[in-house]
Amino acid sequence: MVSTLSRTARPFFWLGILLVGGGVLLLSSCQTLRQLRSLKDVKFRIDRATEARLAGVELRKVESYNDLGATDIARLTSALSQGELPFSFTLHVEATNPETNQVSARLTQMDWTLLLNDQETVTGTFDQEIELRPGTPTDVPVGVELDLARFFNDNLQGFIDLASSVGGDGPPTNVKLRVQPTIRTAVGPIEYPNPITVVSRDVGN
Repeated sequence: MVSTLSRTARPFFWLGILLVGGGVLLLSSCQTLRQLRSLKDVKFRIDRATEARLAGVELRKVESYNDLGATDIARLTSALSQGELPFSFTLHVEATNPETNQVSARLTQMDWTLLLNDQETVTGTFDQEIELRPGTPTDVPVGVELDLARFFNDNLQGFIDLASSVGGDGPPTNVKLRVQPTIRTAVGPIEYPNPITVVSRDVGN
């Protein structure tokens, strides 16, 4: 025999369902707020750039135009004569979730914009999932590719100086990265509404 709720008991039954559901939503909301708060407290800074190449020429030990051999210069000159100078490198961003946070910030995506000497250049998206544990600096490797000739009007020596500053041992150059992270929460992925910080550093000697 299947029992049914009396008319008197039905309102209390549905009230209980609503209270339980509301409690679950409230708990999820609290977890989400804690995760958002922990992300807001994460500190980002540019650590270093590696694997820098200008039109295929490695720049790891290049300080200036004079450090390049004739073959490399010919290769760069040829690329620039065609109106392009592709530059690629990995920008290592150090993300530190403060030790005072009680939860990890799980970064699932990060939109970014690169600025070189205050000139806005390319944008991209870092789409690897990384757990930012409290008190542990974490490396976020951002792969960057851009055409220097598209954003700067300079001669070959000037382009080499700029590129070697970022990825080699050239003169100081200011590098900034504007970031807008997305984190995974109990109610799904949430993108931070605005870029939370601009990480900046003078690189080079």
